[in-house]
Amino acid sequence: MNIADVIADARKIVIKIGSNTLAKADGTINTAFMDEFAFQCADLTAKSKQLVLVSSGAQVAGMSTLNRWTRKKDIHYRQALCAIGQVELMHQWRTAFFKHGLHIGQLLFTKEDFTDSYRTLNMRNTLFTLVDEGVVPVINENDSICVEEIRIGDNDNLSALTAELWAADLLILFSDIDGVYTANPKENPNAQLIKTVTDINDLKKHISIGNTNAFGTGGMETKLQAAEKATRCGIPMILANGARPRILEKLASGDAEATLFCV
Repeated sequence: MNIADVIADARKIVIKIGSNTLAKADGTINTAFMDEFAFQCADLTAKSKQLVLVSSGAQVAGMSTLNRWTRKKDIHYRQALCAIGQVELMHQWRTAFFKHGLHIGQLLFTKEDFTDSYRTLNMRNTLFTLVDEGVVPVINENDSICVEEIRIGDNDNLSALTAELWAADLLILFSDIDGVYTANPKENPNAQLIKTVTDINDLKKHISIGNTNAFGTGGMETKLQAAEKATRCGIPMILANGARPRILEKLASGDAEATLFCV
């Protein structure tokens, strides 16, 4: 099965947007991308798809809003920056989706929320209610209060946990790379894109994972962790480059390259 078929067959889709996708080269938030992405989401909802968005970018948005804290490394400043940025991030998503007649709802999670059965039930009920009413949930980790003990740590794994919680049909991760390569394509011109993955453990034996990206908290390792979580639950996953123009639309039409993790 190819990517276009997987998207066509999926009704409930979780989409994760990475910080590198949301950030421009200068580190500020990319509102043009958000507008284009919201347009593509509206097109999918018009085709009876239900969408949940897991959006990184609170810190990026915070730096766009209050750049005097950009170089501060103290955890309290970073968390405060996320508190400021989360407001700006949601404002930009609300503006982008509202242009296409869609409303959004914000949900902020921590690792503890997924281990408490009562919270999990409430999270699931809220997700289903929002989606059933045509509202697009926008999820992020609650970075302003998280410490190491309750952190998920990256939105790749958060999106996989969300896909499992919602019993999604498909998980799509958008990052700054076209998919999984045999090596880092930014360092090795001979790296080859792996278009289909059926065995993640075997894949790890034959690729070089590399380091964390520039603005985000995850790298290829967290994306493979997300793929393991999703496929273990019977949910296929697509890893694609969110910076490509109309990437969601092109994946659905079969006109974009990416990596498909099969179940």
